[in-house]
Amino acid sequence: MKAVLFDLDGTLIDTAPDFIRIIKVMCAKHNYPCPTDEQIREQVSAGARAMVKLMFGELASVSDDDPKLLTYRQEFLDTYEADICVDSCLFSGLDKLLLNLESNGILWGIVTNKPCYLTEILLEKLNLTECCAVLVCPDDVKNTKPDPEPMFLAVDKLNERFNLDLTAENCVYVGDHIRDIQAGKSANMRTILAGYGYIPPEDKGNLYGWGADVVIHSVDELVDYIADWTGV
Repeated sequence: MKAVLFDLDGTLIDTAPDFIRIIKVMCAKHNYPCPTDEQIREQVSAGARAMVKLMFGELASVSDDDPKLLTYRQEFLDTYEADICVDSCLFSGLDKLLLNLESNGILWGIVTNKPCYLTEILLEKLNLTECCAVLVCPDDVKNTKPDPEPMFLAVDKLNERFNLDLTAENCVYVGDHIRDIQAGKSANMRTILAGYGYIPPEDKGNLYGWGADVVIHSVDELVDYIADWTGV
């Protein structure tokens, strides 16, 4: 394994605390009952629409192009952009893993469904921009995860930037959502399911059915598998 690629929210960075804070503000503003912290955490990896539907129950069954849903979603994104990194941080222990990869010449990067403008702000605030070898966001592709297109683009970008000859088979992908595993497997990458991530309760009993090469439940387990597979 020559490179390790991560999903962002719920895998590399614990962004839930900022979403919880923002959702509480929005629910109070619009006079809606606020979901529990755990309910919010479980929806983060599903994206902004899912979190808005969680906040405003009347929107739970509307289509993704419903005008009211889109209005609330934009308010949510604008609020998040303005105050994106108050409590977000790398999951405990991942800072050491990233440093170890870098010191041993193993590239690491991010393939996420989070919009590019938000991802770039977040990485800058966490001082990760320079050490992240590759970043692929939905803005960069026609087909997002679970399609493998973002995975192949990440490999192409690494090869171009570092004058390498990597293939997807040389890469590990770590994610906390079924679409992460589907995208990685479709690209013939080795996949690790981050069971410590933002996983809804209805999915927790089926993690081993998602097809990941490995299911882990802590950062320590992740460190061990990465060490085995990369030799560092």
